[in-house]
Amino acid sequence: MSDIFKDKVVLITGGSGSFGNKFVETLLREHEPKTIRVFSRGEKKQLDMQQKFNDDRLRFFIGDVRDRLRLNRAMYDVDILIHAAALKQVPTCEYNPIEAIRTNIDGAVNVIDAALDHQVKKVMAISTDKAVHPINLYGATKMTAEKLFIQANSYVGKQDIKFSCVRYGNVIGSRGSVIPLFLKQKEKGVLTITNPNMTRFWLTIEQGVSFVIRSIGKMHGGEIFIPKIPSMKIIDLANTIAPDAEKKIIGSRPGEKIHEILMTCDESRHSKEFDDMFVIEPEQPFLDEIKFANGKVIPEGFSYSSDNNSVWLSQRELKDKIEKL
Repeated sequence: MSDIFKDKVVLITGGSGSFGNKFVETLLREHEPKTIRVFSRGEKKQLDMQQKFNDDRLRFFIGDVRDRLRLNRAMYDVDILIHAAALKQVPTCEYNPIEAIRTNIDGAVNVIDAALDHQVKKVMAISTDKAVHPINLYGATKMTAEKLFIQANSYVGKQDIKFSCVRYGNVIGSRGSVIPLFLKQKEKGVLTITNPNMTRFWLTIEQGVSFVIRSIGKMHGGEIFIPKIPSMKIIDLANTIAPDAEKKIIGSRPGEKIHEILMTCDESRHSKEFDDMFVIEPEQPFLDEIKFANGKVIPEGFSYSSDNNSVWLSQRELKDKIEKL
């Protein structure tokens, strides 16, 4: 199968973050793109990337997804777009709700409009398990963004433009992850646990990037791609990082779930299962022709949540992943 990124112009919003850095590194090393445009607000982070990669295929755009004009300029002649820009921390979005909406929802609309205007062939939005049955504003904005990107397929007409989403769980060591917090608290000998029964999905940044790349290769438009990834209890995570430290239970934060869900039983009714992923197919009538011919039909009533997961991360496996950060 030919490499869909070879000789293509690729744009990634929020491209100077942890995902963007690993995505750029992987594309430059393995996929021979013509150009990668990094679109983000972080001047210092962009400079760090420029010095780190030192590759003339990289272009850096200072910009905000709230800014339609700047997005429009960055989108010119782009073949593939990955939308990773967002306000991602639950407490930040809870205390700054209007800003979260302006970035995560209004920004999504701006990205969609610019992609349609410039006929970008493939558009993949990065979502989160918190978008499923959301109880916090961050999750609600990402749920809305998912709906916007899926529905955007109704605006393409006869143009060769496809919009899809990838939805996955917590990335080990990323900004906002509990792992850097636990590592810092370990130095003082006390780790704060919101709820000892809490479970989460976990994957590495490499796994996340690899899954996004594979999903872009498979997308027909209108799907939500979900990787099969392991779960772990937060208390087990704390004991792995600092087995001898005191564990202080402080209670759940505003908008925090006990368990996360990657696919609901309602979504599973129009989904397919594969060896390494689930694919939620679009329900909209105008996307009826966009279906995966293969894949297993999912049993009635199945949901994919971090507490009913059949695969769990062992303490040894987690320790190995943390040591590689």
